[in-house]
Amino acid sequence: MNPICFSIYTRDDSFSKQIGNELKDVLTQQFQDVYCEESPNIVICIGGDGTLLRAIHAYEDQLDTISFVGIHTGTLGFFTDYTKHDLEDFVYDLHHNEIKTESYPLIEAVLDDDESKVYSALNEIRLGSFTTTVVYDVYIDNEYFESVCSSGVSVSTQAGSTGANRALQGAIVDNGLEVMELTQIMPVSHVNQHSMTSPYILKRDRIVDFYGKSLEHSNLCYDHLETGKLTGVKKVTVRLSNRKVHFARFRPYSYLTRLKNLF
Repeated sequence: MNPICFSIYTRDDSFSKQIGNELKDVLTQQFQDVYCEESPNIVICIGGDGTLLRAIHAYEDQLDTISFVGIHTGTLGFFTDYTKHDLEDFVYDLHHNEIKTESYPLIEAVLDDDESKVYSALNEIRLGSFTTTVVYDVYIDNEYFESVCSSGVSVSTQAGSTGANRALQGAIVDNGLEVMELTQIMPVSHVNQHSMTSPYILKRDRIVDFYGKSLEHSNLCYDHLETGKLTGVKKVTVRLSNRKVHFARFRPYSYLTRLKNLF
């Protein structure tokens, strides 16, 4: 078997770092695997879902050639396949089991049709403000849909449907469906303001545009990252990307089991 070219990305706590160092020693000394932080084939994420998201963004320019696998030491491990008690199993699986890859599309936001201003996320794009109410005109595939008045909007992927989207009363979307889900954040509803407050699940090739003066007062969040105020921005386009994140799966772990463990 050829040596595995790997990197380890850990949560910033002493326990996760300790596990990372121990795992690195085992893989390089006992199995002669190659630690390659710059251009790995597999990134081993030790922490929780937040750690995994940070690793994905750290290696965003190499997503075509990298697979991610998670070892859970944090508070939430929906994307992770192993716990801190499964290290021996993980090492065995890594060297003896066939790798099966699960791929999930990114979602991306483009500012003013400028392809040099693209922000990508695995979970969701959020647009809004916590200091003032925002009003956006929403167009889908260049057709006016509605005007929303709220603290903002969230557009999630299937993978992100169990994250912030769920907290916004959005629907959990079954694994394998390449869709987007549009939900409002704290919508305003009264006699002079109505919009569709139910979550809206959109097919893969939909393109959603947001217009309005409120963009000037809005921040754009992509996973755990955010921009500053969108000063001067007239339009934000959200769409599913052609780029995907690849997860290395070594053992059966059904999506239903992940959901049951989440709740």
